[in-house]
Amino acid sequence: MTSFVHHRARLTEGQQRAWDRSWPVLGRDVADVVEGSVAYDPSAWFGRTAPLVLEIGSGMGESTAALAAAAPEHDHLAVEVFEPGLAQLLMRIEELGLTNLALLRGDAVELLRTRVPEGSLSAVRIYFPDPWPKRKHRKRRLVQPEVAALVASRLAPGGTLHLATDWEDYATQMRAVCDGEHSLVNTAADAPGGWFPRPDWRPVTKFEQRAHLEGRAVHDLLYRRRSAGRTSDHAS
Repeated sequence: MTSFVHHRARLTEGQQRAWDRSWPVLGRDVADVVEGSVAYDPSAWFGRTAPLVLEIGSGMGESTAALAAAAPEHDHLAVEVFEPGLAQLLMRIEELGLTNLALLRGDAVELLRTRVPEGSLSAVRIYFPDPWPKRKHRKRRLVQPEVAALVASRLAPGGTLHLATDWEDYATQMRAVCDGEHSLVNTAADAPGGWFPRPDWRPVTKFEQRAHLEGRAVHDLLYRRRSAGRTSDHAS
């Protein structure tokens, strides 16, 4: 399943300079990792072993960099296909002096399927994925049952899946898909609608500000991977 279209785009001069300086050190292509020419080895990439967070679709990197800066005890992998977004994130990494954030260009689902070990992630974030708003294109949406199952299998017990979207029907689809994954528990199951209250620690990006200005409500969902052998549906 491929849930994106890869459009090449020109980099600004600043982005190009950051790319030339930092991509050889901080960036890797998913295709190279999947094919085995580059080892999937976060401990070597970061020079330590720490809880690992993976973000699927980091966009322009605004929230990605802020969240990595706020959690230096965690290592962060940002997977994105849009090269200007990756280049912009490299600029943010340089500006903030981050050492706990690495970038991957390509298909996050293929990376998860082929290289990320089961139970190895402390968290997965999916913020504002492409909504594919036309009904005929909705099968291309990222959050589908097979992807939810795959993500859940890569989370450590107690690990979390955090989703956010500004498209009402996609939010409903996300909730139905993740509620249907037996190994995930909705931490806000008792809240109105099952939505997780917007956390203060998730930065408000320009994208989200625009959604509010255009009258689209933003919904958050936070799921936790069940502990081994646990069968209760209660979120506590």
